[in-house]
Amino acid sequence: MSFIGGIGLLAASLTTLSALPQVVRCWRRRSTADLSLGTFLMAAGGISLWLLYGLLIHDVPLIAGNAVSLVFVGSILAMKLRWG
Repeated sequence: MSFIGGIGLLAASLTTLSALPQVVRCWRRRSTADLSLGTFLMAAGGISLWLLYGLLIHDVPLIAGNAVSLVFVGSILAMKLRWG
């Protein structure tokens, strides 16, 4: 893998995993009171569009990263709707 490819992989990994700490915190506390519903709705919309784009151009890394991100953000949204 090239240096530039490594930078891309690291950036994609960090971006994809960035919501995981929030998922864990919400789950442990059973609270999402301090989270903005609008922020996570917008994030889910953007991630969904990136996922669609990846599917349309058949880009497996783009598809995989955004699919995982959508699961994390979707989990936060589900907890937000359940616990408020």
